[in-house]
Amino acid sequence: MQLEGIHHITAITGDAARNVDFYTRVLGLRLTAKTVNQDDPSVYHLFYGDEQASPGADLTFFEYPHAIPGRAGAGMVHRIVWRVASAEALDFWAARLDAEGTPAVRDGDHLTFADFEGLGHELVVTTAPDAPLVADHPEIPAALALQGFEGVRAYSGHQAGSDAVLEKLMGATRRGEDAWEVRGEQRGGWIAFDPAPDIATHPPRPSAGTVHHIAWGTTDADAEAWVRTLAEVGLQSSGIVDRHYFHSIYFRELGGILYELATAEPGFTVDGPVEELGRRIILPPWLESDREAIEARLTPLPDPRADRATQG
Repeated sequence: MQLEGIHHITAITGDAARNVDFYTRVLGLRLTAKTVNQDDPSVYHLFYGDEQASPGADLTFFEYPHAIPGRAGAGMVHRIVWRVASAEALDFWAARLDAEGTPAVRDGDHLTFADFEGLGHELVVTTAPDAPLVADHPEIPAALALQGFEGVRAYSGHQAGSDAVLEKLMGATRRGEDAWEVRGEQRGGWIAFDPAPDIATHPPRPSAGTVHHIAWGTTDADAEAWVRTLAEVGLQSSGIVDRHYFHSIYFRELGGILYELATAEPGFTVDGPVEELGRRIILPPWLESDREAIEARLTPLPDPRADRATQG
């Protein structure tokens, strides 16, 4: 059972409209899905990624309107690391972020910044052999665009436990002293650990601007086996959860980080062609009968590409 790197990363926002603006207009990602949190249909679940909504580039957000600022601590991911192709791309992003009033710090082949709610990001010049996952944007040349996830940086509440899960359960390979790579036939991604802040003075606070969970890629063919394996090693899981667009298995690793194993199948085109991604609110079949009530509670969000269709 070989995991295919990072499938998606899910975070929390308190302002869906500003979130869409930052991640589509500023960072150049495509809004690939407007749907709802299936465990709480009163709130959005927004997905951003490349043109094809590919696993490996999907950054998603639950919107809890007016959520207070969160704080990453032990048992949480604190920075999302993206791939770019070159030092010229870092120059481009440093200038673009500065023009947007978003402070960024350049350190060699790395550029770090945070979104408007404090969610940490880093751009790195990648050496990975994986195909770049790029979204089309009128102001961002494809050669300079974000190319999908490189990895994440996290705080573990039990480093030895986190290492054991990655090495012995997930088949990860150690990358240096503090990082592990999970690589499949098509893609890879890594998780690196920084010393966790003292929980007494810096308690974790999951809320706006923090990562909720990280999902690693698997397949429908391997899903049942993963459920059995987790049970055999004493890790409680959710079992297989049908998310309509993929199937998921959730478990909390020994350092406290919430992991998901998410399948590549069937993908967001199960509801329509790739050209229509992000244009309307999509719902799984079991929520469709409640569409009117659900949409009435959600923040109105226009299609960020509507003006392109008009101009075309």
